[in-house]
Amino acid sequence: MPVFTPIPHDEFVNQVHALAAALVRDDWTPSFIIGIGRGGLAPAVYLSHATGLPMLSVDHSSQVEDFSDAPLIRLAARTREGERLLFVDDINDTGATIGKLRAALATAGAARDSIRFATLLDNKRSAEQVEYRAEVIDRQTRKDWFVFPWEAVAPQSSLDADAAEVPERIA
Repeated sequence: MPVFTPIPHDEFVNQVHALAAALVRDDWTPSFIIGIGRGGLAPAVYLSHATGLPMLSVDHSSQVEDFSDAPLIRLAARTREGERLLFVDDINDTGATIGKLRAALATAGAARDSIRFATLLDNKRSAEQVEYRAEVIDRQTRKDWFVFPWEAVAPQSSLDADAAEVPERIA
């Protein structure tokens, strides 16, 4: 049985401010913040407001080609024209989502130095690394299923199903 750990709204806002501050400290400014659907959309909206940077989205979780893969081809072309893209997700857990996005962008010919990733929570044991994070976790010792504010309205059965998708994350 997973341990469900709610992330209070105030903590989420603090995480967004931490990402915004990390961007300010860096000399790399994105042209666009790209929210990764579904979990990265709310953080991307907040980060867009916090930084004043425009936001776009890729609906990776839908697995509907017109909204997941096709936009990556267009975004890759934008990087070849000099634009920088910051992809935002809620958590870098196993690295599967970030790995798929990086591979798709590379296949589409994206300029590698024009793409970065940011997450609220970053598992230090993930197969993929992000450039910006608000908080580092260690999945070897912390198996909680984090419930972000936008997930708090979901029925428990939905949270249970999401947590069970990759059992090793929570076992």
